[in-house]
Amino acid sequence: MVSFQEFKQIELKAAKILLVEEVPGKDKLYKLKIDLGTEQRTIVAGLKAFYSAEQLTGKTIVVVANLDPATIAGIKSEAMLLAVQNAEGKYSLVTTDGEVNAGTRIE
Repeated sequence: MVSFQEFKQIELKAAKILLVEEVPGKDKLYKLKIDLGTEQRTIVAGLKAFYSAEQLTGKTIVVVANLDPATIAGIKSEAMLLAVQNAEGKYSLVTTDGEVNAGTRIE
């Protein structure tokens, strides 16, 4: 359990996926360039089994924007996207409906 005060420290933001690239030598990973409104960042995500690059490009997703960066497959990943795993093990991205600007804080 986390306290409400701890939860409030997490910055969930809308981010638009601008570019999707394969990570050389990695069967599951994509390198995503995202727009957070005031800046662009890179995310490394294991979505290849569930989405094509074309399906991801242009989506507005929800990310944890204030997570410490991690190096994955030699690439600095600067946020974490949110996804849901169903009973069969398939992942679905947490996305926004309608007009939401990149960088909008999720409350």
